[in-house]
Amino acid sequence: MPYVKDAVIVNALVRQALVAAQEVMGENGLNAVLRTSGLARFIGNLPPDDMNPGVNTSEYAKLNEAIEAFYGRGGRGMLRRVGKASFQYGIREQAALLGLAGVALKVLPPRQRIKFILNAMANALKKTNPQVEAWVDESGGKLAYVDKTCAICYGRASTQPICHLYIGSVGEAVRWATGVEHTITETHCVGKGDEYCRFEVGDPVG
Repeated sequence: MPYVKDAVIVNALVRQALVAAQEVMGENGLNAVLRTSGLARFIGNLPPDDMNPGVNTSEYAKLNEAIEAFYGRGGRGMLRRVGKASFQYGIREQAALLGLAGVALKVLPPRQRIKFILNAMANALKKTNPQVEAWVDESGGKLAYVDKTCAICYGRASTQPICHLYIGSVGEAVRWATGVEHTITETHCVGKGDEYCRFEVGDPVG
């Protein structure tokens, strides 16, 4: 896998994910998945909003896996909802990290808005961990967010793409930037053996 074993995710991002999960799943649901994913230390004790090491990449992957397992068939949809809530939390609490202060997106055409917010997401992730390899891809005329070091599928194996939380976050980012919901498709996934995870922005919904 692209990540080395001891790669860490900073407290601020762990807190963002856990607050979002609690908003969507409720406190009891969050506590249940924290126990099953080996993260019981965060029950009633969320990490601080700082850039100190929070969890290992493998632990973050187990958290995603536990949420999906907890809800069975509804797990993918639940993770997408958590991803949306996670981006909303980032806008509320970590706008500086995303570099959004004073940005006038409304003057830009929709494609440029999408490109801007995807780049902001990639740059914010790089600020938290220099090992991150994430970028915006424009090949084939499509805009896509690409992460070669995806923490969601670290150490996991699947025949299908599994980064449902990421799909939710990218989708909410695009909706926030444009005011319109777009389809988001994970065309490549490290978890199924691809070189990177790629989230392609499709047409507006509806």
